[in-house]
Amino acid sequence: MTAMSHVAEISRSAVPILFKAACPDCRARFELSAGALRLAIGASPRTTFYSFTCPECEAPVRKPAGERIIELLTGGGVRTLRLHSTV
Repeated sequence: MTAMSHVAEISRSAVPILFKAACPDCRARFELSAGALRLAIGASPRTTFYSFTCPECEAPVRKPAGERIIELLTGGGVRTLRLHSTV
């Protein structure tokens, strides 16, 4: 077995990563896949956040993302948008 086929085999058998989240509007708690989350990394803490739509009440949710959250989300395959300032 080559290294690449071993990696492919692990990828096929890997369990999808789920992230625990909560909605501030309806207070529901749930798990979301990486595809349900978006991460935006800006130049400041104010412009660095993750977002999702609550699966219970369908409210849009936006929460600040610190260094640890960024690390967990990017490592878990969450799509990331890097915001650039225009100077």
